[in-house]
Amino acid sequence: MQFENYIRDIQGFPKEGILFKDITPLLINPEARTNCLKILLNSLKDQKIDKVVGAESRGFFFGILLAQELNAGFVPVRKPKKLPFETISASYELEYGSDSLEMHTDAIKKGDRVLIHDDVLATGGTAKAVCELVEKLGGEIVQCNFLMELSFLNGKEKIKEYPIFSALVY
Repeated sequence: MQFENYIRDIQGFPKEGILFKDITPLLINPEARTNCLKILLNSLKDQKIDKVVGAESRGFFFGILLAQELNAGFVPVRKPKKLPFETISASYELEYGSDSLEMHTDAIKKGDRVLIHDDVLATGGTAKAVCELVEKLGGEIVQCNFLMELSFLNGKEKIKEYPIFSALVY
């Protein structure tokens, strides 16, 4: 089963001129979701992972599944003022604006081997901000892992110093 058949295009969301890749059909279908998870896991080649970091919010879905399968901790990275404990933050640019992300200061320990997961690699701003947070806390980034990459936005350039895996490339 090809899970890419379960990603639907939504024209004009969140604003005019954007073609949004909707993963909810993938999440609804257990077989497609399982196939996608296997592809993401296979990209790691049995590497030891201590923490999986998922970017808000669509990175949480497969991020927590990856953490479960890898017997690793899961670290949510959230928008400002969403986490209750002491945080660090990083700002980034999106293809349609700017924002910042936060992570708990005790989420990553020095030397933790970290898998960063998000649903999409677009301009690379979100991924770069998450990498900055992980490294600020002393984590070692094993891989930046994505369901899909929008290659025409050249997001890989912002995180090219890290191993990158995208299950789908558009």
